[in-house]
Amino acid sequence: MNRTMHRIMPALVLGALALGQPLSADPARDAIINQLKAEAGVSSFSAERGKQFFHARHSGGKPQTPSCATCHTSDPRNSGQTRVGKVIEPMAVSRNPSRFTDPKKVAKWFRRNCRSVLGRECSAREKGDFLTYLSNL
Repeated sequence: MNRTMHRIMPALVLGALALGQPLSADPARDAIINQLKAEAGVSSFSAERGKQFFHARHSGGKPQTPSCATCHTSDPRNSGQTRVGKVIEPMAVSRNPSRFTDPKKVAKWFRRNCRSVLGRECSAREKGDFLTYLSNL
């Protein structure tokens, strides 16, 4: 981030808070979430369900990856680590604003990680709840 952004970022954050806008708002991320709403047939997602999903121990997937927190830590605002030691940038949008803005990457990582953790694809509702949770941290 350049010096100008460091100076104006606090003003942008305060402005968003004053207007009641979520800090996570991003047109690309919003489009992904809206697509998931259409697929799930719902008008909104639950950050609380997303949080529960993120922290739950699931069965059906690989024994080494029973939950999202296995690699992404119990606090998604922190960096995680793959089983081979590669650093994973924070999942929380507040710490990684570009997170969940590329539809191809989002689809790729959901496909890979849902199969690893759940042993199946995630549903549109699970994905939407998950993104809503991480977008509100």
